[in-house]
Amino acid sequence: MSQKNVCFIGAGNMTRSIVSGLVKSGYSPKHITAANPSQPKLDALQQDFGINITNDNIEAAKSADVIVLGVKPHLMALVGEQLSDLDLSNKLIITIAAGVTAKRYSDYFKQEIKLIRTMPNTPTQIGVGLTGLFAGDDISAEDKTLCETLMATGGEVFWVNKEEELNQVIALAGSSPAYFFLFLEAMVESAVKSGMAEVSAREMAQQAALGAALMVKQNPDLSLTQLRNNVTSKGGTTAQAIATFEQGNIRGLVDDAMTNCIARAQEMAKQY
Repeated sequence: MSQKNVCFIGAGNMTRSIVSGLVKSGYSPKHITAANPSQPKLDALQQDFGINITNDNIEAAKSADVIVLGVKPHLMALVGEQLSDLDLSNKLIITIAAGVTAKRYSDYFKQEIKLIRTMPNTPTQIGVGLTGLFAGDDISAEDKTLCETLMATGGEVFWVNKEEELNQVIALAGSSPAYFFLFLEAMVESAVKSGMAEVSAREMAQQAALGAALMVKQNPDLSLTQLRNNVTSKGGTTAQAIATFEQGNIRGLVDDAMTNCIARAQEMAKQY
């Protein structure tokens, strides 16, 4: 694929993650521009990845073949108004915002646009991310391939058939790195409380998490239950820890958290 000019409106964490994935995969920084009203995040992106930067959203969008909307949902209407005087008919617009439905964007931009909704996660920054993708029936196979190629530089991509399924992607992949970070944080805090140095506790916890994830990925024929049972000797130390988690209703807590995550995305769709 010839490299298209890609501009990012917004310079937050997800923009940084995707830019990092693109550059590390060999995408030329000269074809990437980031626009943001404040300077510090732009300067950091330029210093780390060598991309073009500007404070002017319109300037960035004019020369772009692909516009990636990386602003918060409550700012999307403002960005749409800023760019509404541009002819966007030949540009592919990719949004990474949670909650805002595809049909709202035509209202924001005051014209029909080619839009693909995506939901990446932050591990995209190191090439092991997952991005959920949704495109309407009006999006060409060529544009779908272009979006998939761009987003796949940060890891795996997964197309959903219905737009509402993106909310499940948010709960299962988009937000879930934070769940795992919280769990690791709690493990490290417990180890430190019992007397271990924090640096050592973190190194051990993160390596265990990495190993567990790789075992899941490399053993697709084994159920998660079987993988857990393989570690859990009857009456042993692991069994005691697992019993404690189960007594604390960890499954119910996880279910509530994911359900509430999806509910918030649905609320945002109504709000924006």
